[in-house]
Amino acid sequence: MLDDTDRRILRHLQADPAMPVAELAEAARIAPATCYKRLDRMREEGVLRATRAVIDWRALGFTVEVSLRITLDKTQSRAFDEVMAAAREIPEVVEIQTFLGRVDLRLSVLARDMTHYQEVYRDRILALPHITDIEALMQVATLKDARTLPI
Repeated sequence: MLDDTDRRILRHLQADPAMPVAELAEAARIAPATCYKRLDRMREEGVLRATRAVIDWRALGFTVEVSLRITLDKTQSRAFDEVMAAAREIPEVVEIQTFLGRVDLRLSVLARDMTHYQEVYRDRILALPHITDIEALMQVATLKDARTLPI
């Protein structure tokens, strides 16, 4: 499990994923070699899966974000697998989540504008198999987007 030193490393890494290991070690108050070893161990254990760039999609011209709540025809045994495989092929679908309950899936869709979104929706989303119901929620504002853990 993680000790206090690991947590210090992770806190600083969450705040600045691009921080060089020497600076990370200094911030965590450990030797650089120790920091490398702990990072390697946390990667091997699956605690650290990746380092990612956080892109502001609006700065790239994607101004429309829609959350689609999808209910599937559960009488079809392969419905989940087939719709997820097809949804993964749609570049504008940036997130897929599954749920228990009335809603089975949530797709997060990014588009340049409403015309682009309508094209994606009509040509790709409505072509997904086994859908019995879709509810579209257009995002108006992001009030909190914390991807860090309180460690």
